Amino acid sequence: MKKFTAVSDVDNLQEIIKKALLIKENPLSEPDKGKGKTIGLVFLNSSLRTRLSSQIAAQNLGLNVLTLNAAQEAWNLEFADGAVMNGDTVEHIKDAIEVLNQYCDIIAVRCFAGMKNKEDDVNESILSQFEQHAKVPVISLESATRHPLQSLADCITITENRTGERKPKVVLTWAPHIKPIAQAVGNSFAEWMQEMEVDFVITNPEGYDLDRNFTKAVPVIHDQDEALKDADFVYVKNWSSFDDYAAMPEVKENWMLTNEKLEVTNDAKVMHCLPVRRNVELSDEVMDGENSIIYRQAKNRIFSAQAVFSEILDELNAK
Repeated sequence: MKKFTAVSDVDNLQEIIKKALLIKENPLSEPDKGKGKTIGLVFLNSSLRTRLSSQIAAQNLGLNVLTLNAAQEAWNLEFADGAVMNGDTVEHIKDAIEVLNQYCDIIAVRCFAGMKNKEDDVNESILSQFEQHAKVPVISLESATRHPLQSLADCITITENRTGERKPKVVLTWAPHIKPIAQAVGNSFAEWMQEMEVDFVITNPEGYDLDRNFTKAVPVIHDQDEALKDADFVYVKNWSSFDDYAAMPEVKENWMLTNEKLEVTNDAKVMHCLPVRRNVELSDEVMDGENSIIYRQAKNRIFSAQAVFSEILDELNAK
């Protein structure tokens, strides 16, 4: 693996899921694989699970870990090409990345959507600069349009919690929120589910359809109750409008997931990437109930990261 920003960077999804599950059985099975190498974790946005799981995964492999909270601890960054830097930006992103090239063998970056300029977000205005200027492998810790390490953890979680031989039905359901949220998790989950052996459906209110570049031919049902019928897994997530970018069209129906709504499912397991707005996106009874596998899903963030880091180290160590 030369980089990791989308499912297209994975040669064989089932193989990397198997690898992650083996790592989960023995996280310290490759303690010296990253010896003498450094990973730089660059955070332009807040993080809990991504930060901690990446640090644990890297340490399990013997990597030296540098964590930079760039939005708080670094110089104000300039991202525009040809900028005359006579304002409050102090360092150009190109220069910062070139320095990271000198210090790190792997660069991992977290850069959310700005939610102001649709074109900038769709074109990954920040992540694309890391990919362009980095001379070492780049890993996305979530970008404007995708969250691949989360999606790999989701695939691991579904794989280990599925029962029976038939393909499970997986439903991605929109949930309410108090503010506009980016589409990255929804986009990414949709892409990865299309590579899994599952029956996949998306449900969201009118006006909240995700970008078809990610969902492609996946059925989108605007009736949540209909979509939830016979579901084996229900993934709860909010996102704002893509067509009317970052808007929050009015939704009159109650889309918060409750135990009553789960009654039409096949005793579905409930997933969420966290953080979650309790009693807004889903109810306490669901979050804390027997059907919730949300914390197991969060733990798998360690093993998704470790599997990816291990694959990239294989590439580096082969040189």
